[in-house]
Amino acid sequence: MDIPKTISTRVVIAGGGPAGMVCGFLLARAGIDVIVLEKHKDFFRDFRGDTVHPATLTAIHELGLLEEFRKIPHQELQDVAAEIEGVEYKAGDFRHLPGLAKFIALMPQWDFLNFLAEKAKVFPHFHLMMEAKAADLIEADGNVTGLIAETQDGALRIDADLVIGADGRHSTIREKAGFSPKDIGAPIDVLWLRLPRKQSDPEAVLGRVSAGLLFVMIDRGDYWQCAFVVPKGGFDKIKQNGIEAFRKRLAKAAGFAANRADAIESFDDVSLLTVTVDRLPQWAKPGLLCIGDSAHAMSPVGGVGINLAVQDAIATANLLWQPLANGKPVLADLNAVQARREFPVKVTQAVQVAIQNRIIAPALESAVPLKPPFVLKLLAAFPILRVIPAYAVGVGVRPEHIHSPDRTSA
Repeated sequence: MDIPKTISTRVVIAGGGPAGMVCGFLLARAGIDVIVLEKHKDFFRDFRGDTVHPATLTAIHELGLLEEFRKIPHQELQDVAAEIEGVEYKAGDFRHLPGLAKFIALMPQWDFLNFLAEKAKVFPHFHLMMEAKAADLIEADGNVTGLIAETQDGALRIDADLVIGADGRHSTIREKAGFSPKDIGAPIDVLWLRLPRKQSDPEAVLGRVSAGLLFVMIDRGDYWQCAFVVPKGGFDKIKQNGIEAFRKRLAKAAGFAANRADAIESFDDVSLLTVTVDRLPQWAKPGLLCIGDSAHAMSPVGGVGINLAVQDAIATANLLWQPLANGKPVLADLNAVQARREFPVKVTQAVQVAIQNRIIAPALESAVPLKPPFVLKLLAAFPILRVIPAYAVGVGVRPEHIHSPDRTSA
């Protein structure tokens, strides 16, 4: 390959999602020269999650940015509810969580990423390259020493002391590193679509469940972003049955928005998100570390994928800023990130898989009206217990706090 240009940096991060942007932000804030590569020309993508959880909001507060963050248009959920066969059940109450952030913020991810990018630009060590995609790794004597990026101006060689793969569940970095994830399994897929929103619409519950149907509506101001959960591979059968049959199913699932199913004119208005749950047995090799979805793809259950990715990024900055300040991190430094984050990932994935397999999949296969799980009846009888699922979803296992320094204000 003809390489027209070579640049160097301390850290190059492949992927401008939550893990990559937060990690780049924190390392640059700590005085480490960082380049973040984002393969698209902007952050606008419908298929990214909208939930910013209390653990992430706490980190934003620790950076002194929560007040500004809350000025961005968003909704704040203090309760999580599910509607089963037309009856609403409160599943979580965030009001009693520790800390300032006692809610989930519903915000399009592109707004979150644009906010981080804008704030990171003040750091002289932060460099964001749009329309730049990691294509290959550079290795010498068993060490990763950089990567090759595809840019608008052609191929670019970036030499670095550390390459961080944060390029998602279809990671080029982990593939080029020879890493193979362990597939844990997901019996569901998600169809992503939009329905018009009216000013008079009520606030949508988190999920609407009935026999054979699971539907989620997210308020995006002038429209509802909707997730229609189907059995794994079920979209092919849906398309075979035709768009009119799908509209009828959609109307049944959409509740108050049932009369807007005609907004789906064809299957071109429906996008398939293939759900994957996996994780790498090994996250690092000399000179390279994978975090976020590159290291562990999460189920959409609980919407915790963004939070886990951000927690990875915080831990990475906490553990690696000093080794990077002193030179090139050794493999033991990189493995410390996996040692710190693997347990929360395993526990969270185990819970997600149990919910997928024992609750969601049977509900999608059922032809008879569903009965609410015992746990929802218990939460209805004892409302104080709703803080437990709220903590599990909003804070999670081993939440991270920012310990990397701000060396830009010194």
